[in-house]
Amino acid sequence: MGSGQVTDWQGKNVTVAGLGVSGIPAAKVLHGLGAKVTVVNDGDDARARAQAAELEALGIAVRLGDGATLPEGTELVVTAPGWKPDKPLFTAAREAGVDIWGDVELAWRLRGPDAAPWLAVTGTNGKTTTVQMLAEILKAAGLRTAAVGNIGVSLLDAVLGEEQYDVLAVELSSYQLHWAPSLRAHSAAVLNLAPDHLDWHGSMEAYAADKGRIYEGNRVACVYNVADKATEDLVREADVEEGCRAIGFTLGAPAPSQLGVVDGILVDRAFVENRQKSAQELAEVSDVDPPAPHNIANALAAAALARAFGVPPKAVRDGLRAFTPDAHRIAHVADVAGVAYVDDSKATNTHAAEASLAAYESIVWIAGGLAKGAVFEELVAKSAGHLRAAVLMGADRGLIREALARHAPEVPVVDLDRTDTGAMLAAVQEAQRLARPGDTVLLAPACASMDMFANYNQRGDAFAEAVRELGAGA
Repeated sequence: MGSGQVTDWQGKNVTVAGLGVSGIPAAKVLHGLGAKVTVVNDGDDARARAQAAELEALGIAVRLGDGATLPEGTELVVTAPGWKPDKPLFTAAREAGVDIWGDVELAWRLRGPDAAPWLAVTGTNGKTTTVQMLAEILKAAGLRTAAVGNIGVSLLDAVLGEEQYDVLAVELSSYQLHWAPSLRAHSAAVLNLAPDHLDWHGSMEAYAADKGRIYEGNRVACVYNVADKATEDLVREADVEEGCRAIGFTLGAPAPSQLGVVDGILVDRAFVENRQKSAQELAEVSDVDPPAPHNIANALAAAALARAFGVPPKAVRDGLRAFTPDAHRIAHVADVAGVAYVDDSKATNTHAAEASLAAYESIVWIAGGLAKGAVFEELVAKSAGHLRAAVLMGADRGLIREALARHAPEVPVVDLDRTDTGAMLAAVQEAQRLARPGDTVLLAPACASMDMFANYNQRGDAFAEAVRELGAGA
């Protein structure tokens, strides 16, 4: 299918892998373009059957309970991002010489000739926040934009819809990048790299390589994290357009070609006339909500991408002031008896939890859930000095308990051997018992939630509800 625009979809046999949030829109779009679409799906439950009925009514073929077999005559596979690269369907496609695209690749190929450029963001943590900050900054500059990708507007809708955009702020996961070989962003950022989704990618090297794809073909700026050398290494390895620059962001004073922090001010020494001798003030640290260190880093990355697109300094400040963080991201729930209760249920991996634990002095830590192949030694070793106590719950809590025993043996640990719906209330009650005035009870699980909850939102809601019960009884 080459790398150019595919203009004639009429009668093309396309197999869409997965009925999820990206598979269904992809199937509908391709069908609308005249392709002969077959959707294959591993599951065959009531929900899948209802979704299949909706697609079949449009004339789209659906095979439930058989996601392994490549349908006869397939000329292209479009996959949901979560499907692992080693699935038999993909092996069969590769052997048959059939291209495999993700939803991002499909959206990229379907863009019109005057399509809005993409400012792209990936990283283990902070992607959504950074993209939302970036969208606010671009809006403050008077640009028509949207936060798209993993969040907000679907990429296909943004590319094919009626709305005309000047620029798109695009969040991309490592899964999506794996299946997007021809994507070429205006500018892109890798915020950080830490072990995550290794069960999917197979190795840290493969995970990093997929993240690094975001820099391929960048035109103006490859934004990296000065504190995370692995992100700078990815810039070095990337094949970019002539004149594209490496731009660092740092929580310290910036060197030339970097954005950083000086005396509580976010400053730019990259997109200024004389970067050897001068710096441009962009915003104050207090303009960032919340002003936790990792969130200031997110703001600097967003500012770097916006400045690469030519946004004036005032728009950076106004955009950051307009930004409000999503629920369950270091959200202060309440103070009860002199103890702060903070919900960071979104900290679903060790890297996010480490950033969260670094933001407070004395913590009763509520953690545990599904580890997704993660190890907790480094997290506990780095965070031990901040811990008053820990309350553990969930399927893989034993891994955290063992790390605490090795690296923080003096920290009291409560091991809650339960996964029922009342477990969170019990965890919060135990945390209250262990906490002292001035402490923070922090839900930063360092694990996924699906062993006990539908998602991290539900887990955070359960925490907030339990805290409210404490407050009512206080």
